[in-house]
Amino acid sequence: MDWISLYWDSPKMVLGLTIGAGLLVYYLVEAVKRPLLACRPDSSWRTFLEKNLNILQERYWPTPWCYESRCQTILASVLRSRIPDIEYRREILQLKDGGEVCLDWLDVGDDPDKPSIIILPGLTGSSQSEYIKSFILTAQEIGIRCVVFNHRGRGGLELKTARTYCAANSDDLEEAILHIKSLYPNAPLMATGISLGGMILGNYLVTRREKAAEYLVSAMVLSIPWNVFVGTESLERPLWNLLLNRHLAGCLCNSIRNMRKQLEGYDWDLDHVMQSKTIREFDSRFTAIQFGFRDVEDYYRSACLHDKLDEIKVPLLCLSAADDPFQPIEGIPIEAANKSSHVAIVVTARGGHIGFMEGILPTNTYYSDRLYGQLIRGIFSSLGEMKEVQEEATRFAGENGPATNREGPSVLTPGIP
Repeated sequence: MDWISLYWDSPKMVLGLTIGAGLLVYYLVEAVKRPLLACRPDSSWRTFLEKNLNILQERYWPTPWCYESRCQTILASVLRSRIPDIEYRREILQLKDGGEVCLDWLDVGDDPDKPSIIILPGLTGSSQSEYIKSFILTAQEIGIRCVVFNHRGRGGLELKTARTYCAANSDDLEEAILHIKSLYPNAPLMATGISLGGMILGNYLVTRREKAAEYLVSAMVLSIPWNVFVGTESLERPLWNLLLNRHLAGCLCNSIRNMRKQLEGYDWDLDHVMQSKTIREFDSRFTAIQFGFRDVEDYYRSACLHDKLDEIKVPLLCLSAADDPFQPIEGIPIEAANKSSHVAIVVTARGGHIGFMEGILPTNTYYSDRLYGQLIRGIFSSLGEMKEVQEEATRFAGENGPATNREGPSVLTPGIP
């Protein structure tokens, strides 16, 4: 073919073909890759994951017309909204300080010893959030009992005290896990946390160490900001990241507006709080004060997990995307995971924040759902192998972690009895 003649006759078509070919090459080279698995090569946990998660041997093919990180983040949520609401069995759990959280159960059969999973939503999520329903349906297909832990004031439940929730505190989660184990003492229990829910779960594993290992078979977290400082800096970069940041800050301010009656009269200025334009401003004016931190930097240091892997005693898997605007790859502790016997991090080249869309026409099941399904199927069908993984995790943490067990911090709200 005479390309010069074709160019002169149809320059726009040639230009379009050239651009299209370039985009295709870029997609195949930069976006379509096998995920990185960071975990100590000779560990039982890595061996278990490589044996049971076939997906780790495949390339992740992000949706070719939507593989940019912000597009994945936003459109995945929009497309998942097609999932109909789930009819849960609701239980109101009374907490020690007078607060309440709601546990939304999806039971599968009436066997009290059936494996169970507790799932924690993200910053402004609840049991009807799209990504939660996606995980719930995946677990239901396998025959797992699920319960969604809705944070205080979430899931349609009115706030009962002047305390909400934060990434650095896991007292409410601890009470929920103790309650679940009292109901089903012989049922193996796994925990899953998404975004901020994953940070709360991670801090539960860090602060409760031996107790967490006593109650949980394993844990998984999705799209968590391991290093909050790196994640916050990324979210404050203009233009699109900052717009995401402002949207979430607006959601948090609306929540405070709805809870104003319960939150009036304490150490924070609610009018000032509701003027927050970023998550950092909101945390500085409200969250850090409410939970007794010196300032927002002190809160973020306490919430960070990237430097605490050695304190975890429960086999943990994290799925992250290298292009997550909430946690760029430089904040993911890949080197530390490569030295850990029981904390594994899977990093895909693309996926955004809780995105992980795949295929030309994304369905209701995404890459993260397929990985989750293989993980929980492997864990609950190989509990004998998991005991070996847990024993190795205990030995490793004992050799590398702090000499004494850390207890969860006291987090009574300043000025609140």
